[in-house]
Amino acid sequence: MKTQAPVINIKPYQTDEENAENTTPDVAASPPAKSKRAPAADAAGERIQKVLARGGVGSRREVERWITEGRLLINGIKVQLGDHLKAGDKLQLNGRHLKWEVFGVQPTRVLIYHKPTGEVVTRNDPQGRKVIFSQLPKILKGRWIAVGRLDINTQGLLLVTNNGELANRLMHPSSEIDREYAVRILGEVTADNIAQLKKGIELEDGIAKFDDIQFNGGEGANSWYHVTVTEGRNRLVRRLWEALEFQVSRLMRVRYGPIFLPDGLGAGQCYELNAKELDDLLTFVKLPLERLESAVNSRVPQNKARVNKPRENNDPFAKKGKGAPDRRNHEKKDPFERTKRKPGPPRGRGR
Repeated sequence: MKTQAPVINIKPYQTDEENAENTTPDVAASPPAKSKRAPAADAAGERIQKVLARGGVGSRREVERWITEGRLLINGIKVQLGDHLKAGDKLQLNGRHLKWEVFGVQPTRVLIYHKPTGEVVTRNDPQGRKVIFSQLPKILKGRWIAVGRLDINTQGLLLVTNNGELANRLMHPSSEIDREYAVRILGEVTADNIAQLKKGIELEDGIAKFDDIQFNGGEGANSWYHVTVTEGRNRLVRRLWEALEFQVSRLMRVRYGPIFLPDGLGAGQCYELNAKELDDLLTFVKLPLERLESAVNSRVPQNKARVNKPRENNDPFAKKGKGAPDRRNHEKKDPFERTKRKPGPPRGRGR
């Protein structure tokens, strides 16, 4: 499968002892280095674009557009390009007050969440369905931001972070970061169908295509394929197959850019990137690295009942030498199999 380099070698089965070897000695051996990220706002304040991008309200370019359109006010006065936010300032966007103080500089955290079917990627659902944010560990400052979406009937890898600038870079169309899905198709797929899906099909919102398609096993009328796309359009994978009158019976995202869904991470569980993995991801999107001490401290779960690491140290898709891991060349089995386990013991108090 096409994967953009450098590839992050996620080690989802790394033990606590291994994590300690990779992080703790460096902190103990030398005094904490100065942060490479911008310091907290001083008396002069911080640029509005930077603050709102960090909080995930919008990208810096979007905020600049809002400023030129007169949609932002500070203390009742229209914002001008170059204005800064200072302690005590009241900020409004489209007439609504923003609690911008919670977007202060803080260590970046990134979760890999295995979204199950039946959950929606939103903060509040008027239909009362379960939302993914209620399943995540609590965060003391700021908020979790989902990197893209998965529809209610799709499960799999969903990245979540508290760094809005990181989320924007991972989602922005100009980044062309590929997403890989395991999909089960009902019907006989021909070579002409594959060629057409890779060449492009006219949908209601424009031409779309798969950048890669690989057969991944199956029997009878059901076949498994791994497909990649570089767009985040709504329900794109399903719509492409349905345009050729195929039925998608199962759909699961297994990779987002350089990050794979860890084997053994059950539906509804999440894994937090350690300091090394976080540095690799920040480098991948060309953001400055954070100091090690902050990264190590941010790895401590704030809600242990909901942050779960995979159970075994046997990931067949870990990076081996140069190049990207390739899921399709391993066992031809149902990628949903690992999510069909019996429930474990109760979590939380009384465990």
